[in-house]
Amino acid sequence: MSAQARDNRRLLVRLGIAAVAMFGFGFALVPFYEAICQVTGLRNILQPDVVENTQVDATRQLTVEFDANTHDLAWRFRPLQRSVEIHPGELVHIAYEVTNTRDVPITGQAVPSYGPQVAGDYFRKLNCFCFERQTLAPGETRAMPVVFVVDSRLPRDVHTITLSYTFFEVAGTRVDTPPSGGKG
Repeated sequence: MSAQARDNRRLLVRLGIAAVAMFGFGFALVPFYEAICQVTGLRNILQPDVVENTQVDATRQLTVEFDANTHDLAWRFRPLQRSVEIHPGELVHIAYEVTNTRDVPITGQAVPSYGPQVAGDYFRKLNCFCFERQTLAPGETRAMPVVFVVDSRLPRDVHTITLSYTFFEVAGTRVDTPPSGGKG
């Protein structure tokens, strides 16, 4: 066997080991991610939350403010109301409005965030447009509901919560129209 053949065989073995290690690492990421979510309190944003305590605390009043953002997305996005006054435990219905300003269909996914951060542990969304991707036709405007409850176990020193959504374009879902006037 020539030196070149031995070198090629060693390289093939090393590449095979590296491929098996990467494949194993990919499988190890799932339980690792789940463990991180449990430790940090992150939850699956694509599923409705479970409401454990349904009692309204009429002795407290909170202000919930709403915010809307887009990230490199040709959409106008806004809450239909800037804030609401609620009691913890109260079922609340609000809506956001989104408009596709492009002349092609675009699909986006909204990601929620909360301020202060501790509020996220007590904010329970029962219905939300963020649970699934939203595809808007060219020029389409849509009102999108959010139904939520703020758990009455929210710490008493929290008086204002900000619910903010950022819409991101889902990669590979836009179908741009070809430029006109050219040969194709």
